[in-house]
Amino acid sequence: MFQSFDVTSRPEQGPPRLKSLRAQLDKEDLDGFIVPRADAHQGEYVSAHDERLSWLTGFTGSAGFCIALQSIAGVFIDGRYRTQIKAQVDLDHFTPVPWPDIRPGDWLKEQLPKGGRIGFDPWLYTAGQLEDLEQDLKGSGVTLVQMDNLVDRIWDDQPGPAMEPAKVHPLDFAGEAHGDKRARLAGELKEQGHAAAVITLPDSICWLLNIRGADIPRNPVMQGFAVLHDTGKVDLYAAQAKLKDVRDHLGGAISVHSPDDFLNAVKSLTGSVLVDKQTVPMCVVDALGDNVVLGSDPCALPKARKNDAEIEGAAQAHLRDGAAVVELLAWLDAQPAGSLTETQVVSQLEAARRKDNALRDISFETISGTGPNGAIMHYRVTEETDAVLEDGHLLVLDSGGQYLDGTTDITRTIAIGAPPEDACQCFTRVLQGMIGMSRLRWPKGMAGRDIEMIGRLPLWMAGQDFNHGLGHGVGAYLSVHEGPQRLSRVSGVPLEPGMILSNEPGYYREGAFGIRIENLVVVQKAAPIPGGDDHRIMYDWRTLTFAPIDRRLIVQTMLSPDERAWLNAYHADVLDRIRSRVSDVAAAWLQDACAPV
Repeated sequence: MFQSFDVTSRPEQGPPRLKSLRAQLDKEDLDGFIVPRADAHQGEYVSAHDERLSWLTGFTGSAGFCIALQSIAGVFIDGRYRTQIKAQVDLDHFTPVPWPDIRPGDWLKEQLPKGGRIGFDPWLYTAGQLEDLEQDLKGSGVTLVQMDNLVDRIWDDQPGPAMEPAKVHPLDFAGEAHGDKRARLAGELKEQGHAAAVITLPDSICWLLNIRGADIPRNPVMQGFAVLHDTGKVDLYAAQAKLKDVRDHLGGAISVHSPDDFLNAVKSLTGSVLVDKQTVPMCVVDALGDNVVLGSDPCALPKARKNDAEIEGAAQAHLRDGAAVVELLAWLDAQPAGSLTETQVVSQLEAARRKDNALRDISFETISGTGPNGAIMHYRVTEETDAVLEDGHLLVLDSGGQYLDGTTDITRTIAIGAPPEDACQCFTRVLQGMIGMSRLRWPKGMAGRDIEMIGRLPLWMAGQDFNHGLGHGVGAYLSVHEGPQRLSRVSGVPLEPGMILSNEPGYYREGAFGIRIENLVVVQKAAPIPGGDDHRIMYDWRTLTFAPIDRRLIVQTMLSPDERAWLNAYHADVLDRIRSRVSDVAAAWLQDACAPV
């Protein structure tokens, strides 16, 4: 899954807004100001109130930042967004900067060779980010200045903070009472010598307290702050209006306070206080002073290691979700090339999902990109870009649902009419990468960076690659992007049983077509193999996603016998698990779609 974007969203107001920001720089005697895509809670997604980067520049990607100087405004984006940014920002006023190829410290030293003063909002920058930036700026004469947010000063119609009510997440789906979670994590804090931990990530707080919210579109989280004490008690800092339906559930061990009191309360904490270096705002670190211990969010790994109830919930959600996808695919296959548009596909798929009473929302904006639009990784169709599915196109359909029992995320690439041979070869390489990762066994202790190249190897051997990670973590009716687990060359977190991740290699040819195939998988202990080392613990995957892969796009002669066997076994599983869940018409289509290759 990728956070989709609207290719028509470039604001005409970008240059005047930049001019207003530069007037604030003059007022504060600053040479620049940093505008990240972040909020005080430091999750991946932000509410409308915190879309400062988008408001200023027009760029809506899920990662990036702008450094606005008087003479240049650099918008830093990674490889996923190098096509998107060309469509969204005014290139006469904003300059795309490839990041992390070019680090912000190096860029600032080049732009300000005589040094300067750069302002930043300490609520929107983490301790880890500041540490890296200050290290890069050593000896440059460039200094960082903490201050209030200059964008907030000039954003006259800024939406208010999100205030959606939270709901109880039932124990049947959570699998562990929040009192037991708190006691378990508090015991670990005490063993490590910490008196408390400060938690800012919304999905961590929701997981810990078995609640869900609606403060972030498509993500069932509540924004707030929490302090977990080594006694198991929690001080929760969230607006009272959000908690009216969960007060009895929280119980007496959870003390509720206004978010306005959070920073002063942090200053009064005594003893060793654990904070996550990568996610805690810098102002929290400053408030703790000598009491701070930089480490990891104590909820992150326990949340990532799904328990039996969460895994079973995810499995059931995926079966129902797979049925909705199959209904869509069967319907789509019956429509002649040239008769549908991208938005019609989105509407049909979302209608199929809504038939499930357990669905609470889609898990992200559906990506439906045909032909050249499919090559834009984060494409979001609009009325202006709504393209016709023409003969010879490939349609990239990336979608998911937020169900009470699990979060889904699936991508299928679909042939419209007769696909080009070159595209089929690329598709087959992507499929081979997905199969290679699906079949993998690996020793305990390996991280995503140790194994993700398996999903790239067939493309590499053809001189091809893709500019995104192979997979991301997925929550249990929580964020569709969840850390710390990732299948990425930068992820050093060891994979452990219960972790759910996506397996989604792709290939994108700008102006021509895009390809992505995605299943969700969960780490499990592998069964022993005769002749293997009895003492060695090995892991493998359990596949959660069940929907057919388009056989019309496969060059069958490129598949090895093992790859062919995996694909046939997978399609047999799809047929067995999904056929009874769909209409007679879709079942007949599914029978053909799952035929052996």
